[in-house]
Amino acid sequence: MLFLGGYTIHLTAPAHLKAKLQTAFASHYRIPASIMRSPHTRLVGAFLFISVAAHGTAAELEWVKVSHDGKGFVLTDSGASFVPWGFNYDHEGDGKLIEDYWDDQWSTVESAFKEMKQLGANVVRIHLQFGKFMESPTEPRQHSLEQLARLVKLAESTGLYLDITGLGCYHKQDVPSWYNKLGEQQRWAAQAAFWEAVAQTCSASPAIFCYDLMNEPVVGGAKKRDDWLGGAFAGKHFVQFITLETKGRARHEIAQQWIRTLVPAIRNHDERPLITVGLVPWSLDRPGLTSGFVPEQIADDLDFIAMHLYPEKGKVDEAIETLKGFAAVGKPVVIEETFTLKCGAEELGQFIDESRQHATGWIGFYWGKTPDEYRPPKTIGEALTLSWLELFQEKRDAILAGNKSVAERRER
Repeated sequence: MLFLGGYTIHLTAPAHLKAKLQTAFASHYRIPASIMRSPHTRLVGAFLFISVAAHGTAAELEWVKVSHDGKGFVLTDSGASFVPWGFNYDHEGDGKLIEDYWDDQWSTVESAFKEMKQLGANVVRIHLQFGKFMESPTEPRQHSLEQLARLVKLAESTGLYLDITGLGCYHKQDVPSWYNKLGEQQRWAAQAAFWEAVAQTCSASPAIFCYDLMNEPVVGGAKKRDDWLGGAFAGKHFVQFITLETKGRARHEIAQQWIRTLVPAIRNHDERPLITVGLVPWSLDRPGLTSGFVPEQIADDLDFIAMHLYPEKGKVDEAIETLKGFAAVGKPVVIEETFTLKCGAEELGQFIDESRQHATGWIGFYWGKTPDEYRPPKTIGEALTLSWLELFQEKRDAILAGNKSVAERRER
């Protein structure tokens, strides 16, 4: 028995044909090797027999694609517009990343997905760490892929879409020493191997909304760096460099080359989910600090623009102007990270309202506790998180009402 895109598949065949049938079936349907080797996948009996039965709510999920006008998202079968509204589930309240507890505390993951769904989310962004998924530059960790497949099934049964962000090096101590020693091109090849393994594992599921190649990548400058990671924030390294020095190359061209290395690795196994990159707000081609990932230079290689924006107190207008810069490239924009980090809930709510003319999706944060569990808040951090979760619930119906697309709103 195996699970294929939300269906249960039973296979039977003569013993002497077992290996050939497994190989042929896996190749045709792009089933990950880890699943074909599972004890739950069997070929027995005298004939090849395949039966298909609905499993959970996976059959209810439709693939998501960019709308024909290029301004939003729609579901492929029904044609209904789709507005991403959800959470980053990057860690639990104790700071542990999902790979740190999804073996021994799977019930924690299940509860979190159920709670996010009950709060009104339709998308969950998960962050996969490179070191937890790669044994060597070319060899993925099979157990991690099996757990990822399990997570995809959980998303299907919960009715949630996944934004799978990869290549994380958030905990510096978990980054393999061999990875840090690789040169630029070798590192890119290892990153492509990561994405190939992930895409192959997830390829049958419509629950994959998108693959985000990396969280907040940056192209280095003319002066050579000695570290691939940016500075830490709350003990985690969210910013990562894709090159240590430009060697006379234009930074945006390096960004283009990197994207064009990774996208085919995914498309070799999974053609339907969308592909993007999680951009810092200082990616626009403006004076001062920039990431090198200039939206208008990389947009052609991505399905939509994902950007991270935390409005500052008293500067909602500035945040909207920044958002307009990303929207100007003419592709859907998802605000993939936002939160009450630099302003209160009232101003963040104002920002969300005003951003609806330029964005078509919003993803905040959830760290394993419901609003009721935060009440009454005992720390400033708990108060900020509670205010965000309450705002998320308050705005939910207006954002998702009729699931109207950005295009429809602009026509009014």
